[in-house]
Amino acid sequence: MPKSFPFPQDLLDAQVALDETRAACEEYAKGLPWSAEPMPGWESDKQLHSTYISTKPDSPGYTEDQHAEVARFRARLLELSIAVSTHPFWGTVDHGDVVAARMALKHAHEQPAEA
Repeated sequence: MPKSFPFPQDLLDAQVALDETRAACEEYAKGLPWSAEPMPGWESDKQLHSTYISTKPDSPGYTEDQHAEVARFRARLLELSIAVSTHPFWGTVDHGDVVAARMALKHAHEQPAEA
């Protein structure tokens, strides 16, 4: 059975917020043009090992609002990453257990609450 760690609630909350923000950022990015700046599309003239021809349509680039939203996501992800990685809790974990504790934190929200 994996070792359990007494994570403080603010660290657990920061990890959940980090996971949720990363997922929201990835979902938002799916709707963005393939290039942040306007770029011409292209079509490969080579077929190596299949009949697939690689192509990209012209990219209009991001709008000002899209640039701002990506910047907001990146700033929030940086803020949460710093909060999780520099939390004082890590100073209380035995050196040899830090990796196990970090992995446990990443999955702590998946575990059922203890009665």
